[in-house]
Amino acid sequence: MIATNNLCLKYTSVAYYYIGRSLTTIFNVIFTFLILGEKTSKSCMVCCAIIVFGFWLGVDQESLAGSLSLAGFIFGILGSLSLSLYSIFTKKVLPKVNGEIWALSYANNTYATLLLIPLMVLNGELGELSSYSGLFQPYFWEIILVGGMCGFAIGFFTTLQIKFTSALTHNISGTAKACAQTVLASYWYQDKKSVLWWMSNFIVLFGSACYTRIKQVDMEKRHKENDAYVRV
Repeated sequence: MIATNNLCLKYTSVAYYYIGRSLTTIFNVIFTFLILGEKTSKSCMVCCAIIVFGFWLGVDQESLAGSLSLAGFIFGILGSLSLSLYSIFTKKVLPKVNGEIWALSYANNTYATLLLIPLMVLNGELGELSSYSGLFQPYFWEIILVGGMCGFAIGFFTTLQIKFTSALTHNISGTAKACAQTVLASYWYQDKKSVLWWMSNFIVLFGSACYTRIKQVDMEKRHKENDAYVRV
């Protein structure tokens, strides 16, 4: 998940990252049905169609501007897919570790380390690392340490959020975060974007917000039905 996110950012701008990652909700619907067997209402499917339209419009505008990267596009989709799977499997696996977030975070980081080392070898990154002039500089290791701590914190609080809410809630909050990130990145880097490009962002955000509201109403309805059943 983190690898595909970083690769998406490598080949695209921070502003496009939001559009590239906007399919998380779509994959969440698909994998929730395939893995958990939960069906989605027609209203939610309409919201998904709105999100897909916003995604397509954003990609189209990036293409017209000449800034569309095929690699970034692919890694953005893979990032959405992996985030959705990560959220769903985290929710599914947490009961097996008695809800212990520290244990799950430790396991995730251990597996990630074991998986990424062979990838570093295959991509020739070990050679680049050994020839890097600042390898033994304190600043380099300070940045690595801070990055590692931030990465661990993100994973920990992601798991914490999924534990006390749901995979969907995490994905939606991630979409909102990415939207704010897009606005800040566009301002910071002074990117000039077309009106349709901004519309694509708002369409994705609107579709995600509608999806969230519909799921919230469904959950409240289900909760009331369960309460009524318990009283009986």
